[in-house]
Amino acid sequence: MSAQVETERNENAYDFRAMEAKWRPYWDETKVFQPTGDAPKGRKYVLDMFPYPSGDLHMGHAEAFAIGDMNARYFKQCGYDVLHPIGWDSFGLPAENAAIKNDTHPKEWTYKNIETQAESFKRYAIAADWSRRLHTSDPEYYKWTQWLFEQFYKKGLAYRKDSMVNWCPKDQTVLANEQVVNGACERCGTTVTKKSLNQWYFKITDYAQQLLDDMEQLEGKWPDRVLLMQRNWIGRSEGAEVRFEIEATEDQAAESFTVFTTRPDTLYGATFIVVAADAAFAEQIVAPEHKAALEQYREDIKALSDIDRQSSDREKTGVFTGRYAINPLTGAKLPVWASDYVLADYGTGAIMAVPAHDQRDLEFALKFDLPIVKVLDVEGAEDPATSGVAASGDGVLINSGELTGLPKAEALAKAIELVEAAGTGEGKVIYRLRDWLLSRQRFWGTPIPVIHCEDCGEVLVPEDQLPVLLPDNLRGEQLAPKGQSPLAAADDWAIVPCPKCGKQARRDSDTMDTFVDSSWYFLRYVSPNYDKAPFDPQAMSEWGAVDMYVGGVEHAILHLLYARFFTKVVRDLGLIKHDEPFKALMNQGQVLNGGKAMSKSLGNGVNLGEQLDKFGVDAIRTTMIFASPPEDDVDWADVSPSGSQKFLARAWRVAQDVTSEPGVDATTGDLELQKLIARTVHEVQGLLDNGKFNVVVAKTMELVNATRKAIDSGAGAADPAVRKAAETIAILLSLYAPYTAEDVWHALGHDTPVLTAGFPEVDPALLVDDTVTAIVQIKGKVKARLEVAKDISEQELQELALADAAVQRSIGDAEIRKVIVRAPKLVNIVI
Repeated sequence: MSAQVETERNENAYDFRAMEAKWRPYWDETKVFQPTGDAPKGRKYVLDMFPYPSGDLHMGHAEAFAIGDMNARYFKQCGYDVLHPIGWDSFGLPAENAAIKNDTHPKEWTYKNIETQAESFKRYAIAADWSRRLHTSDPEYYKWTQWLFEQFYKKGLAYRKDSMVNWCPKDQTVLANEQVVNGACERCGTTVTKKSLNQWYFKITDYAQQLLDDMEQLEGKWPDRVLLMQRNWIGRSEGAEVRFEIEATEDQAAESFTVFTTRPDTLYGATFIVVAADAAFAEQIVAPEHKAALEQYREDIKALSDIDRQSSDREKTGVFTGRYAINPLTGAKLPVWASDYVLADYGTGAIMAVPAHDQRDLEFALKFDLPIVKVLDVEGAEDPATSGVAASGDGVLINSGELTGLPKAEALAKAIELVEAAGTGEGKVIYRLRDWLLSRQRFWGTPIPVIHCEDCGEVLVPEDQLPVLLPDNLRGEQLAPKGQSPLAAADDWAIVPCPKCGKQARRDSDTMDTFVDSSWYFLRYVSPNYDKAPFDPQAMSEWGAVDMYVGGVEHAILHLLYARFFTKVVRDLGLIKHDEPFKALMNQGQVLNGGKAMSKSLGNGVNLGEQLDKFGVDAIRTTMIFASPPEDDVDWADVSPSGSQKFLARAWRVAQDVTSEPGVDATTGDLELQKLIARTVHEVQGLLDNGKFNVVVAKTMELVNATRKAIDSGAGAADPAVRKAAETIAILLSLYAPYTAEDVWHALGHDTPVLTAGFPEVDPALLVDDTVTAIVQIKGKVKARLEVAKDISEQELQELALADAAVQRSIGDAEIRKVIVRAPKLVNIVI
């Protein structure tokens, strides 16, 4: 039987099912995934964005958690004590909708799915510390979510106000701006409308500048695109806040209001005012004869999202309020219009329109025949009134009184000086970021720990009465959305004595946005069973911020921004010392099929469980890692789990063939194989440190092939370097193919978990090449390549070149006129 046939036959003995059954209980018994507290290199905290229990694991989980697990395993092999916990973000609408459909309580659906996912995670060999498992819907967890809310409230960071909010008609709940995608609810896809409600907010805007400034700590450690997205979302703008007076009429008193502008230097070009049509101020100032038109207009724009309203493609619409404002620099009367392209919650909800130099203002002015006055001389710009294109840019001020002739920078400073001197304005910085709307009109979430009393107002639930528990007796249709939380109708839960005066009062019936739960869970993981505070201060001082956080870029704004905000507030409460929650961030791409996202409607979904049954956990994990760099998408149509399975079988077979004993001196073995091992380990460490995980698999494959070759045709199975190579293969496999790695490690005679083996050390001498390739040319054409010593002399190199058979054939009977030698790399023969 040939060696190739023998190898193929033996590789067929690779049995992933037997390995999975054998090694999973072994890891549980040895507790190898739990921190020990005595690692030589200190601690590393690795965290995956925790899953929502919507069903069993899918292909996206397979990729994301393989990547996160590779980080944790690498740190463990490098000698760190690794915290790699797992839990579930278990509040949310899907559970509630399932409970309504199936006439159950949301927790029944939730915890059933959690157990299904937990079993799949264990099968998938995630190196997680299961003793720290948490669920955000556990009272032991949401007690501290409520406690943190109360601390925010005491600091003035949690408050209620009436406002126009995004409303999902299907889910019957409020949505934050960030949860509206292309005008639709990100959860169910229903077109979002506007509704006036009294809602709870977190004052994240108090931390806007800190959130910007502290990104310096994350440069080079977070993906650039995530930092850019956060900077754009926070949206810092410098300018001035300018106060305008609205003229009194016979029926209405004078009113004052402010606008924020980044270009106060263009005040002389302001020809009208636009207020947000849905702002209370518009209703307050509108003249009686224009009130009906405004009300109809407000009704017409209710269904528009903020994104739709600000779209540059939409035709401008609006109504005149019948009132006039006075330009504080010119004294000119400016008509006040109401329109949808100004948002009520951005800036002050009103703008001064400078149509000659702002495209949206110009389009509005042209539509309603309003004045257009140029105040900037912009090189190359045509007349906006005739071209329809605003002359945007810096330019030099014209038609602008004292500002005329000044360039932009000087004009800005002078304009602010003028309005401040007149008492009608001041320099100002504002942010695009809005306060975080956190209350939801649904059941399955953390109850807001506030009691409303007619005499005492808002009263926090006393800390010794936390948690405020969700009732267990609501289920099915009782949870159906009705425009307010189902808790509002549960009088036996809602009606309670006021903690201050004892009179009958009512609990707040809204629950918190689930993003609140996930904004601090990484703090709880350091001590998930601690019952005196959200976390044990000693454990927090030991672990600190997360060293590596892994998750999808879709959370770049929402979750990550909120988590950063929470961390800063908790720091200011004196509970932690670090400023940022996640020192480093790694994003993973999507798993596609045929270039499109997997979905039931497209019929291109791939069942993860079926793939695991067919190819084994290690083959799927290897496929996910090998397919692309972590941040790129993986197209399942282009990958080969069967190819991964064959590679793992070859690697496994190498270990079965090793005949030398553990502990043998590898330095006595095949030198070339020793050098390859050293180069592989050295390169792999650099690749791991830089997140090039797919290349790590490729390097392992190269080492497997070279070791197979050494066994079959070179050093032989007994060579100490072959054993060293096989052990190195096992350690590299432990990062992404844990079952195979464990089987290989034990087949090599070891009786401890491979994850405790330690990353191989490299002898620097093996990384130094003792030889170089010398090129021999005749008439400028390469005729030979010679492996020679780096310190070879010119005479020796010339003699070797002339003696080479290929060179001699090329010279033939020709006369050698000259030999040019540049040792050790070049010999040029002239004939």
